Amino acid sequence: MDGGPGEGDAWADYQRPVPAEESVDGIADAPGQALNGNFNQLAKLKAKHPQLKVLISLGGWSWSTYFSNAARTDASRKAFVASCIDLYLKGNLPGAPGAGAGVFDGVDLDWEWPNWDGEPGNVIRPEDRENFTKLLAEFRRQLDAYGRTTRSHHPLTAFLPANPATMDAGYEGRKIFKYLDFATVQGYDFHGGWETRANQQSALRVPADSPDNPDFSVEVAVDGWIVRGAPRAKLVLGIPYYGRGWTGVTGGGNGLFQPAAGPAPATFEAGYEDYKNLKALADNGYTVHRDLRAGHAWLFDGTTLWTYDDPAVVLQKTLYIRRAGLGGAMIWSLDGDDDNATLTRTIGLGLTTW
Repeated sequence: MDGGPGEGDAWADYQRPVPAEESVDGIADAPGQALNGNFNQLAKLKAKHPQLKVLISLGGWSWSTYFSNAARTDASRKAFVASCIDLYLKGNLPGAPGAGAGVFDGVDLDWEWPNWDGEPGNVIRPEDRENFTKLLAEFRRQLDAYGRTTRSHHPLTAFLPANPATMDAGYEGRKIFKYLDFATVQGYDFHGGWETRANQQSALRVPADSPDNPDFSVEVAVDGWIVRGAPRAKLVLGIPYYGRGWTGVTGGGNGLFQPAAGPAPATFEAGYEDYKNLKALADNGYTVHRDLRAGHAWLFDGTTLWTYDDPAVVLQKTLYIRRAGLGGAMIWSLDGDDDNATLTRTIGLGLTTW
C-alpha cells in the first residue's frame, strides 16, 4: 500500500493478475476480478492452510516517518487505527470495498523507533514513549470491538529493538505487553558495512574477544526486554536469512574484528547478501569460521568477510529459544533461504523435536 511518495505498490498488493505459474493454487487470476495480486495469493494460501494467521506489518525502517504524528493525540490515534482496520481487516480497498476482507487477521506495529533515531527524516518526540503505549491500547480496543462482530480474536504484535538504550527511550517495558499477543525482537544488524571493522551481526552471545563494550547480541537483547518486564513467552526471536559483509579486510587471522575498507559487493545492496547465495562461498575460496560459545559463524577469503547464520547457528538459536522459554522464532526474510528451505526446516526441527 502507498506509504508516501515512491513508497508502496498497490499494483503488486492487490491489482496485478498473478499468472498460473506463480499462483499458490496453480490457477491464474482473471484481470479485473475484485482481488488480485499478493493479497489474493495470501487468501489462497490461507484456504490451503486454515490455521494460518496473516498480520499486516505497518512501518519498517523506511516507512516509520510519521508514526509519531499518528500516535500523538487521542483523536489521531483513533483515526489511524480505524483506517487500518477498515483498509486491511475489513478489506475496503480503493475501488473495491470489502474485496480484501479476511486476508489479514491482525496488525503488527514496526515503528522504528519511538523517541529514537531511525531513518533520517523520521519525526521523533520525547512523548513517543508514552504515546506508543497509548497507540497499542487503541489498537487493542478497536481490534477487540471488531472481533466481537467477527467472533474472532485479532492479534496485535510489535517489532522491538535490540539496543537497550532504544528500549529505555521509546518503550514503557512492562505496560506494552498488556496489549500485545507477542513481540518480535531484533536479533540481527548488530554490526554492518556502515562500520569500518568486520564484526558479527547476529551472535547469540557477545564474543569473548569483542572490541566493543558494551556490545550487542541476541542474549543482550532478550535479557534486556525480560529485565524491563517482558513475559518470556511473549518474546519471539528474530533470525536473519541474510549476512552482513565487508571487503578490504586487513590484519590477517580469520578477519573478524579487523579493519575493513567498506561493505562487500553483493547482489542487490552492498554489504547485504541472502543466505542462499552465501552458502556457496565455502566452495569458492572462503573458509567457514565458527565461535561455538558465542553462537555465530562467518566466511573469510583473506579479503572479504561475511557474517551469517548457517544451519548450525540457527539450530543453536532454536535450542536457546526453548531453554529460555521464549515464544518462538521470526525470520527476515523467507526469500533468503535456499530452494530446499534449509534454514526454515532447521527452525522447525529445533523447535518441535528433541
